[in-house]
Amino acid sequence: MKWTIPNTLTVLRLLAAPGVAVMFLYFQRPWADWFALTLFIGAAITDWFDGYLARLWKQESKFGAMMDPIADKAMVLIAIMVITGYNGMTPWLILPATVILFREVFVSGLREFLGAKAGLLKVTRLAKIKTTAQMVAIAALFLGTGLEYLNGVAMHGMTPEQYAQAVVDGAAEPILGCGRRDCASFANLIGLWLIWFAALLTAITGLEYFIKALPHLRDEK
Repeated sequence: MKWTIPNTLTVLRLLAAPGVAVMFLYFQRPWADWFALTLFIGAAITDWFDGYLARLWKQESKFGAMMDPIADKAMVLIAIMVITGYNGMTPWLILPATVILFREVFVSGLREFLGAKAGLLKVTRLAKIKTTAQMVAIAALFLGTGLEYLNGVAMHGMTPEQYAQAVVDGAAEPILGCGRRDCASFANLIGLWLIWFAALLTAITGLEYFIKALPHLRDEK
Protein backbone atom coordinates (compact mmCIF):
# COMPACT_ATOMS: atom_id res chain seq x y z
CA MET A 1 0.00 0.00 0.00
CA LYS A 2 1.22 3.50 -0.86
CA TRP A 3 0.68 6.16 1.80
CA THR A 4 -1.04 8.61 -0.50
CA ILE A 5 -3.13 11.40 0.99
CA PRO A 6 -6.43 9.67 0.04
CA ASN A 7 -5.30 6.39 1.67
CA THR A 8 -4.07 8.26 4.75
CA LEU A 9 -7.46 10.01 5.11
CA THR A 10 -9.22 6.65 4.84
CA VAL A 11 -7.04 5.12 7.56
CA LEU A 12 -7.56 8.15 9.81
CA ARG A 13 -11.33 7.80 9.34
CA LEU A 14 -11.09 4.13 10.30
CA LEU A 15 -9.17 5.06 13.47
CA ALA A 16 -11.68 7.80 14.27
CA ALA A 17 -14.52 5.25 14.45
CA PRO A 18 -13.52 3.71 17.81
CA GLY A 19 -12.28 7.15 18.86
CA VAL A 20 -15.91 8.32 19.05
CA ALA A 21 -16.60 5.76 21.78
CA VAL A 22 -13.26 6.37 23.52
CA MET A 23 -14.23 10.03 24.05
CA PHE A 24 -16.79 8.90 26.62
CA LEU A 25 -14.16 6.88 28.50
CA TYR A 26 -11.63 9.65 29.00
CA PHE A 27 -13.70 12.85 29.13
CA GLN A 28 -16.57 14.03 31.29
CA ARG A 29 -19.84 14.97 29.70
CA PRO A 30 -20.73 17.24 27.98
CA TRP A 31 -17.13 17.54 26.75
CA ALA A 32 -17.23 13.92 25.62
CA ASP A 33 -20.33 14.68 23.53
CA TRP A 34 -18.72 17.70 21.86
CA PHE A 35 -15.43 15.91 21.22
CA ALA A 36 -17.27 12.88 19.79
CA LEU A 37 -19.40 15.15 17.60
CA THR A 38 -16.34 17.05 16.34
CA LEU A 39 -14.42 13.84 15.64
CA PHE A 40 -17.39 12.29 13.86
CA ILE A 41 -18.00 15.35 11.65
CA GLY A 42 -14.30 15.62 10.83
CA ALA A 43 -14.15 11.95 9.88
CA ALA A 44 -17.35 12.24 7.82
CA ILE A 45 -15.83 15.12 5.83
CA THR A 46 -12.82 12.96 4.94
CA ASP A 47 -15.25 10.43 3.46
CA TRP A 48 -15.90 12.88 0.64
CA PHE A 49 -12.35 14.19 0.30
CA ASP A 50 -10.50 10.89 0.07
CA GLY A 51 -12.53 9.64 -2.88
CA TYR A 52 -12.50 13.03 -4.60
CA LEU A 53 -8.74 13.45 -4.22
CA ALA A 54 -8.05 9.88 -5.32
CA ARG A 55 -9.96 10.48 -8.56
CA LEU A 56 -8.51 13.97 -9.06
CA TRP A 57 -4.90 12.87 -8.57
CA LYS A 58 -5.42 9.43 -10.17
CA GLN A 59 -4.39 7.74 -6.92
CA GLU A 60 -7.22 5.20 -6.75
CA SER A 61 -6.05 1.93 -5.22
CA LYS A 62 -7.33 -1.50 -4.23
CA PHE A 63 -6.50 -0.66 -0.61
CA GLY A 64 -8.66 2.47 -0.74
CA ALA A 65 -11.50 0.64 -2.48
CA MET A 66 -11.46 -2.01 0.26
CA MET A 67 -10.97 0.23 3.30
CA ASP A 68 -13.33 3.07 2.37
CA PRO A 69 -16.62 1.15 2.90
CA ILE A 70 -15.17 -0.57 5.98
CA ALA A 71 -14.30 2.79 7.53
CA ASP A 72 -17.79 4.12 6.73
CA LYS A 73 -19.51 1.13 8.31
CA ALA A 74 -17.27 1.23 11.39
CA MET A 75 -18.04 4.93 11.89
CA VAL A 76 -21.79 4.50 11.55
CA LEU A 77 -22.15 1.31 13.61
CA ILE A 78 -19.97 2.46 16.53
CA ALA A 79 -21.65 5.89 16.62
CA ILE A 80 -25.12 4.29 16.62
CA MET A 81 -24.05 2.02 19.49
CA VAL A 82 -22.92 5.04 21.54
CA ILE A 83 -26.01 7.12 20.75
CA THR A 84 -28.51 4.36 21.57
CA GLY A 85 -26.65 3.72 24.82
CA TYR A 86 -26.95 7.34 25.96
CA ASN A 87 -30.49 7.90 24.65
CA GLY A 88 -32.08 4.92 26.37
CA MET A 89 -34.13 2.14 24.80
CA THR A 90 -36.59 4.38 22.96
CA PRO A 91 -38.23 2.43 20.12
CA TRP A 92 -38.18 5.50 17.86
CA LEU A 93 -34.40 5.20 17.80
CA ILE A 94 -33.92 1.46 18.34
CA LEU A 95 -36.07 0.44 15.34
CA PRO A 96 -34.22 2.44 12.63
CA ALA A 97 -30.89 1.61 14.29
CA THR A 98 -31.78 -2.10 14.10
CA VAL A 99 -32.61 -1.79 10.39
CA ILE A 100 -29.25 -0.12 9.73
CA LEU A 101 -27.27 -2.66 11.77
CA PHE A 102 -29.08 -5.63 10.19
CA ARG A 103 -28.54 -4.37 6.65
CA GLU A 104 -24.82 -3.75 7.13
CA VAL A 105 -24.28 -7.25 8.58
CA PHE A 106 -26.49 -8.82 5.89
CA VAL A 107 -24.73 -7.14 2.94
CA SER A 108 -21.30 -7.87 4.41
CA GLY A 109 -22.33 -11.53 4.65
CA LEU A 110 -23.50 -11.50 1.04
CA ARG A 111 -20.19 -10.07 -0.13
CA GLU A 112 -18.25 -12.65 1.85
CA PHE A 113 -20.34 -15.51 0.45
CA LEU A 114 -20.01 -14.29 -3.14
CA GLY A 115 -16.24 -14.10 -2.82
CA ALA A 116 -14.77 -13.39 -6.26
CA LYS A 117 -18.21 -12.36 -7.49
CA ALA A 118 -18.58 -9.70 -4.77
CA GLY A 119 -17.91 -7.07 -7.44
CA LEU A 120 -21.56 -7.49 -8.39
CA LEU A 121 -22.41 -5.57 -5.22
CA LYS A 122 -20.51 -2.40 -6.05
CA VAL A 123 -21.44 0.71 -4.09
CA THR A 124 -24.30 2.47 -5.89
CA ARG A 125 -25.17 6.15 -5.94
CA LEU A 126 -28.17 5.48 -3.70
CA ALA A 127 -25.89 3.68 -1.23
CA LYS A 128 -23.64 6.76 -1.10
CA ILE A 129 -26.68 8.95 -0.41
CA LYS A 130 -27.67 6.48 2.28
CA THR A 131 -24.28 6.80 3.97
CA THR A 132 -24.49 10.60 3.85
CA ALA A 133 -27.99 10.52 5.38
CA GLN A 134 -26.76 8.23 8.15
CA MET A 135 -23.86 10.52 9.00
CA VAL A 136 -25.96 13.69 9.05
CA ALA A 137 -28.56 11.97 11.25
CA ILE A 138 -25.92 10.71 13.67
CA ALA A 139 -24.33 14.18 13.91
CA ALA A 140 -27.74 15.69 14.77
CA LEU A 141 -28.36 13.00 17.39
CA PHE A 142 -24.93 13.56 18.97
CA LEU A 143 -25.77 17.26 19.19
CA GLY A 144 -29.13 16.49 20.77
CA THR A 145 -27.56 14.08 23.27
CA GLY A 146 -25.05 16.68 24.40
CA LEU A 147 -27.69 19.39 24.74
CA GLU A 148 -30.01 16.97 26.58
CA TYR A 149 -27.27 16.34 29.13
CA LEU A 150 -26.81 20.09 29.64
CA ASN A 151 -30.57 20.42 30.15
CA GLY A 152 -30.43 17.73 32.83
CA VAL A 153 -27.59 19.56 34.60
CA ALA A 154 -29.51 22.85 34.44
CA MET A 155 -32.65 21.32 35.98
CA HIS A 156 -30.76 20.03 39.06
CA GLY A 157 -32.92 16.91 39.31
CA MET A 158 -36.23 18.72 38.83
CA THR A 159 -38.90 17.42 36.48
CA PRO A 160 -39.56 19.53 33.36
CA GLU A 161 -42.78 20.80 35.00
CA GLN A 162 -40.99 21.78 38.22
CA TYR A 163 -38.24 23.45 36.25
CA ALA A 164 -40.76 25.41 34.16
CA GLN A 165 -42.36 26.68 37.37
CA ALA A 166 -38.92 27.59 38.77
CA VAL A 167 -38.25 29.63 35.63
CA VAL A 168 -41.61 31.42 36.07
CA ASP A 169 -40.73 32.11 39.72
CA GLY A 170 -37.36 33.52 38.68
CA ALA A 171 -35.47 30.78 40.56
CA ALA A 172 -33.89 29.28 37.42
CA GLU A 173 -32.68 30.40 34.03
CA PRO A 174 -34.72 29.25 31.01
CA ILE A 175 -33.18 26.53 28.87
CA LEU A 176 -31.86 27.74 25.53
CA GLY A 177 -34.72 27.54 23.06
CA CYS A 178 -34.94 26.98 19.31
CA GLY A 179 -38.31 28.36 18.33
CA ARG A 180 -41.06 26.71 20.38
CA ARG A 181 -38.78 23.85 21.43
CA ASP A 182 -35.69 23.67 23.56
CA CYS A 183 -32.64 23.08 21.37
CA ALA A 184 -32.03 19.55 22.66
CA SER A 185 -35.47 18.24 21.68
CA PHE A 186 -35.27 20.15 18.39
CA ALA A 187 -31.94 18.51 17.48
CA ASN A 188 -33.21 15.10 18.62
CA LEU A 189 -36.38 15.46 16.54
CA ILE A 190 -34.41 16.34 13.41
CA GLY A 191 -32.00 13.48 14.14
CA LEU A 192 -34.84 10.98 14.54
CA TRP A 193 -36.49 12.05 11.28
CA LEU A 194 -33.17 11.77 9.49
CA ILE A 195 -32.31 8.38 11.00
CA TRP A 196 -35.68 7.01 9.87
CA PHE A 197 -35.04 8.40 6.38
CA ALA A 198 -31.56 6.85 6.42
CA ALA A 199 -33.02 3.53 7.62
CA LEU A 200 -35.47 3.55 4.69
CA LEU A 201 -32.64 4.14 2.20
CA THR A 202 -30.59 1.49 4.00
CA ALA A 203 -33.37 -1.09 3.62
CA ILE A 204 -33.87 -0.24 -0.06
CA THR A 205 -30.17 -0.57 -0.89
CA GLY A 206 -29.99 -3.83 1.06
CA LEU A 207 -32.89 -5.19 -0.97
CA GLU A 208 -31.21 -4.07 -4.20
CA TYR A 209 -28.01 -5.93 -3.29
CA PHE A 210 -29.99 -9.04 -2.34
CA ILE A 211 -31.80 -9.05 -5.70
CA LYS A 212 -28.46 -8.71 -7.52
CA ALA A 213 -26.99 -11.59 -5.52
CA LEU A 214 -30.07 -13.84 -5.75
CA PRO A 215 -29.11 -15.61 -9.02
CA HIS A 216 -25.84 -16.70 -7.41
CA LEU A 217 -27.58 -18.02 -4.27
CA ARG A 218 -29.69 -20.65 -6.04
CA ASP A 219 -28.60 -24.27 -5.89
CA GLU A 220 -27.62 -25.82 -9.20
CA LYS A 221 -29.98 -28.53 -10.40
